[in-house]
Amino acid sequence: MAIVDIHGNPLQQRTLREPQTSQLSQLHSEFAAHPSSGLTPPRLAAILKAAEAGDIRAQCELFQDMEEKDAHLLAEIGKRRRALTTVDWEVIPPREASATEQAEADWLNEVLQDLPDFEDLLFDLLDAIGKGFSCIELDWARYGSEWLPAAFNYREASWFQLDPATRTELRLRDGSPDGQALNPFGWIVHTHKAKSGYVARGGLYRVLAWPFLFKNYAVRDLAEFLEIYGLPVRLGIYPNGATQNEKSTLLNAVVSIGHNAAGIIPEGMAIDFKEAAKGTHEPFDWMVNWAEKSMSKAILGGTLTSQADGQSSTNALGNVHNEVRHDLLKSDAKQVASSLRQYLLYPLLVLNKGGERDPRRLPRFRFDLVEPEDMSTYAEALPKLVEAGMQIPLSWAHEKLRIPLPTKGDAVLGTSAPVSPLQAATRLVALKGTSGDEVADPLGDLAEDLATDWQPVANMVEGPVQQLLASCKSIEEFRDRLPELIPQMDATKLAEQIAEGLFAATLAGRTGAV
Repeated sequence: MAIVDIHGNPLQQRTLREPQTSQLSQLHSEFAAHPSSGLTPPRLAAILKAAEAGDIRAQCELFQDMEEKDAHLLAEIGKRRRALTTVDWEVIPPREASATEQAEADWLNEVLQDLPDFEDLLFDLLDAIGKGFSCIELDWARYGSEWLPAAFNYREASWFQLDPATRTELRLRDGSPDGQALNPFGWIVHTHKAKSGYVARGGLYRVLAWPFLFKNYAVRDLAEFLEIYGLPVRLGIYPNGATQNEKSTLLNAVVSIGHNAAGIIPEGMAIDFKEAAKGTHEPFDWMVNWAEKSMSKAILGGTLTSQADGQSSTNALGNVHNEVRHDLLKSDAKQVASSLRQYLLYPLLVLNKGGERDPRRLPRFRFDLVEPEDMSTYAEALPKLVEAGMQIPLSWAHEKLRIPLPTKGDAVLGTSAPVSPLQAATRLVALKGTSGDEVADPLGDLAEDLATDWQPVANMVEGPVQQLLASCKSIEEFRDRLPELIPQMDATKLAEQIAEGLFAATLAGRTGAV
């Protein structure tokens, strides 16, 4: 029986022996054309239109230039891409998993945890946020009886094209009009829905290309402004009858003074410095700030987390923007997890565990994006809610506070053991015997200790009685049904508490502590 991928395409044996791109040497020897050089609005529009028609090479090379030439853009997209690499993750079995499915999920966890460059894989996959897609070529190797990825090779987006028929399938550029289809089990293909649209229009850089262009214009104009208005105008004055050679000498001296702050001129000539025309850099700064704010909004969902405006912001507004950024992180995590499930978990299982696979019963890749609740709030509220009678599951509290439940043999934190009434009475006797000072209110302390230990025991008895009372319509019905509760009550602890309290009180009275 042929081995097929999750889309039903059969595995070719050479895919496991060598990467597909090893047969396309022309791609490895290509050099980028850097279309951002001399970029103009008409040329940018032409690049974007060509990508819509299926030729995405120039667009991908432009996007690469944008990251290299714009430090703000690189920093903002780097924040978003690296955020997911810091999140804990795990492979979990499907719902109501069988023992076999649980064992397969545990095996996948071990395999992926042992991969040294898995965080780099996540970072490379998120290159699709800006470009719309990211393709990672798998280099398979045999380790004992298992087929495992030996390397995750990031391939430049400019190596690919779209199929002419649907413009949705990514293919390698091999010189043919249709391109070469990607081998099943040979690639992790991640298409990212940063915005709606097919692959060529799904990346954020389609939106950011225009702010990038206008920012470049503003920076260039600012440089020219500083060159022109930052230095005074130098005028060389030569006498009537000066020869051409003397004029050239004076001109060279004027230029030299502007750059070297030193020069010589013939006698009888002069250099006059005129104040530069008045101007301001504020329009250029405004354009640069507008472009950077637009980039921050598109990439992170806000500007306060990046301080693109150079001004301080309030903590409250910053928290709002951080929440928006967390929503983006959750969206990125879900999309990456889906790609990993199809193009990594499925091949690992099929190649190593065999058998036909129902895509609906595959293990899932899950990022731990649940944020812990405020412990101080819960520490104050939970005891009051429990005292009020609410039944709160222990597992729910642990989940909310992100505190794992202890396993067998784990040491746990705890409070000091509660003081029993007998211990309280003994301490009172000791205080009376070793110190001549009177204890402030020993009887009150004893009563408080008895009340503290009495309450949990009383609740065990009172609870069923109160429930029965609430369900009865008359006092007669309650009286008749009261004997039904006797088998449900455990009076042992109640009797022990009463006996211990009486003994403690007797001991304290006889020794004179009270």
